[in-house]
Amino acid sequence: MQIILVSRSRKLPKTLDLADRRVRWKLLSTLALAIVGCVGAGVGLALTVASPRDRALSQIHELQQQIRQQNTQLGGVREDSQRGLDALAVKLGQLQAQSTRLNALGERLTEVGKLDASEFNFDQQPAVGGVEDVSGSAYALPQTLDSSISQLATQFDSQQAQLSALQSLLLDAKIESNLKPTGMPVEGYISSYFGARPDPFDGRSARHTGIDIATPYGTPVHAVAEGMVTYAGVRNGYGNVIEIDHGNGYMTRYAHNSALEVHAGEHVQVGTVVAQAGSTGRSTGSHVHFEVWYDGRVVNPLAFARNHR
Repeated sequence: MQIILVSRSRKLPKTLDLADRRVRWKLLSTLALAIVGCVGAGVGLALTVASPRDRALSQIHELQQQIRQQNTQLGGVREDSQRGLDALAVKLGQLQAQSTRLNALGERLTEVGKLDASEFNFDQQPAVGGVEDVSGSAYALPQTLDSSISQLATQFDSQQAQLSALQSLLLDAKIESNLKPTGMPVEGYISSYFGARPDPFDGRSARHTGIDIATPYGTPVHAVAEGMVTYAGVRNGYGNVIEIDHGNGYMTRYAHNSALEVHAGEHVQVGTVVAQAGSTGRSTGSHVHFEVWYDGRVVNPLAFARNHR
């Protein structure tokens, strides 16, 4: 097979004999070079056109990865902050509960100890003041807030312990005071004192074991201390009588009553009406015979009657 190449000029045509091996190699080499050149040009053109887009896509991908990492870090910071806020909320709740208990305890102490309510007003915040120091950074607050709250909680615990101890002392003192005879059992005036006196019926010298308090018939007779009624009935010479054991060595007796308001075994408080004044038994008129016994022996009730709780 032959290929005839004709030129537009007047040169003689050229004949390529494909049967010749060298000619075929030259044609194949030329064709291969042409193909390689086309492919290289295409690749270069593709790289020239596509490279900026690929670089942009690569940069966008990197930015997306950075954003995901930052979101992860932000989530961790948010969780840490939330845990910190939850811890502070728990501490603040505990402090508020302690503050409420302290306020209630303070009011009770004010009432029990008969303190000045205006001086110990637990419903109002204490007055504070001072020069403002603005030189410090505001960012120091979160770092010291937790330690400040912890110190405040420690102070509250200490104050609560002290107030609880004071409460126990005051309540013990109040209980002891309630169990000790104090004050007059009935409204009236003392018509006869404790000790030796002329007997009102025969004029002989006799020992009076209590004090007589003159008062109108039916006047309420009050217990002068807390205790248990051990006797409510009639005794020779006393008429209708009430006896109260106060459990601390003291016993009180209220005699010549017109009526009895309590019964044996009944627990009475300070001020409980136990009887009504009268003139039963060995009596010349309406009055209350009041006795105080301590450790099994009768004592002068005048000091107890004139005392105030």
